[in-house]
Amino acid sequence: MRTIIWGKTFARAYKRTLKRYPSLSKDIEDTLRLLAKDPFAPQLETHELKGKLSGSWACSAGYNMRIIFDFVKSEAHEDDILLFDIGTHDEVY
Repeated sequence: MRTIIWGKTFARAYKRTLKRYPSLSKDIEDTLRLLAKDPFAPQLETHELKGKLSGSWACSAGYNMRIIFDFVKSEAHEDDILLFDIGTHDEVY
């Protein structure tokens, strides 16, 4: 299982997102658990980003909710996951 690291901007965006969409709390938590277990699980729809976010990755946390993250090197065999941003499709892209 990979370690999830919350970036400062992600923590702020997470709080803001939960204020706007409190009903998505469980979906987001489930997505983060699955992301730690298997970042390429089909239901996450994980994909590499292009353009200004090139090199980062995104996954789906519901119909229109996205989580932006990077894989970072760790001392364990698997890379850790550094969370950058969360929000609707239009907010994060």
